[in-house]
Amino acid sequence: MSVFSSHSRRHFLNRAALGFGSIALQSLLMRELNAKPGPGFGHYDHSAKAKNIIWLFMRGGVSHMESFDPKPALNRYAGKTIEETPFKEVQSPERLKKVRVVVVNDANGQQRNKLYPLQTGFNRYGQSGMEISDWFPYMGSCADDLAVVRSMWTTDDNHGAQVQFHSGRHMLDGRHPTIGAWVTYGLGSLNENLPQFVTMGPRFFDTRDGHYLGPAYDAVPLHLDKEQPLDFAQPEHAITAKRQQEEFALSHRLNQLRRLSFPSDSQLEARIQSYELAYRMQRSVPDLLNLDREPAFIRTLYGLDEEHTRPFGRQLLAARRMVERGVRFIQIMHGDGAAGAWDAHSGLKANHQKLAGQVDQPIAGLIQDLKQRGLLKETIVVFATEFGRTPGSQNSDGRDHHPYGFSVCLAGGGIRGGTIHGQTDEIGFHAVEHPHYVTDIHATLLHQLGLNPHRMEVAQHKRLEQDFGHIIHPILS
Repeated sequence: MSVFSSHSRRHFLNRAALGFGSIALQSLLMRELNAKPGPGFGHYDHSAKAKNIIWLFMRGGVSHMESFDPKPALNRYAGKTIEETPFKEVQSPERLKKVRVVVVNDANGQQRNKLYPLQTGFNRYGQSGMEISDWFPYMGSCADDLAVVRSMWTTDDNHGAQVQFHSGRHMLDGRHPTIGAWVTYGLGSLNENLPQFVTMGPRFFDTRDGHYLGPAYDAVPLHLDKEQPLDFAQPEHAITAKRQQEEFALSHRLNQLRRLSFPSDSQLEARIQSYELAYRMQRSVPDLLNLDREPAFIRTLYGLDEEHTRPFGRQLLAARRMVERGVRFIQIMHGDGAAGAWDAHSGLKANHQKLAGQVDQPIAGLIQDLKQRGLLKETIVVFATEFGRTPGSQNSDGRDHHPYGFSVCLAGGGIRGGTIHGQTDEIGFHAVEHPHYVTDIHATLLHQLGLNPHRMEVAQHKRLEQDFGHIIHPILS
């Protein structure tokens, strides 16, 4: 025992851990440290309709008026100020007061008063006759599987709204757990060899999810690289599988010896068990992300044959493979850059046409693929963004941030397809019929998963009623 001092033993374990996927351990530590499931674990007295969430988030702010909420009045009154139209009441101070401004007189996040015409046309799709813009024809082909909520609103007029959509809290309130963290806090794992919560794509500035729930509930970043899918997943130095197994065996023996002397010190053994699970993840994740095994017609369905759709299509195909293997919450973000590529302050037509072309076919392919495999019944696909764009123009051919009204789409997992719920006013300014704050989406997802958010409070972290949201019952089947 004297050969292995506590210092040298810690050094050995820390060195070994560098090769065992340290970020991957975040999703494993909670279970392996003998932590009990959160108080939200378990179901309502109804059967859960869904098991998994695929959360697609368009960073920067998608124009609701050029995607899922057509407003022909913008064409009729194009070039006029809002004051010159019959809709001047939309700017009454009482209706604007809900927004909490982080940076006063910021160059962005203004209302923009001169109305800007629609930059694309719309078509009706499916038996529902749902109107979807010409920039999203593939999603239009899935109209009868989609529920579109056209009456979302939020309170941040800048890109902190990305954090707000995920956590339900304005960035001035500090950091709070995200919807992905709450889902994994409330439910157990479906696959002990994979993380419960995965993120892919360009993350916004808050890279944590668990916050006061703890790092066990942070998303595990995955990369579509078979050689390096997990950050720090490879050992620091070349090492054979046999050598790794020998190190695991040695660490286990050392741990047992320590337990004899210090029976109450169970934390170290639990950590070693989590390292062993991370080792299994090293073996399972590369196979999970090996998309070359998919048949040609599936690769075509997701747009992998085309350069502009291939990057996002590969992520969505990987998401379907994760659903099949039991990953609970798969978060995929689109739109690189500090604010997000969808942030079209100028050149909106070129911007949105290009970006929609990157995501439209892969999203439709995902929905169709899940459906043909019988997985759409238990998987909810969410298409979301932090806010919409202003009815008025910015820089002559763009639109500014718009928190007062925007759209979100959902499909699968007990969502009623072919449904339009809520509406904005005639120029797309305010959510006026069945308005929904962002946590209403959270509440709806948790309900479909069989979770009661009111049972998932943590001691010393009292939540506001707005944090829980309200279930959007009309979009449920």
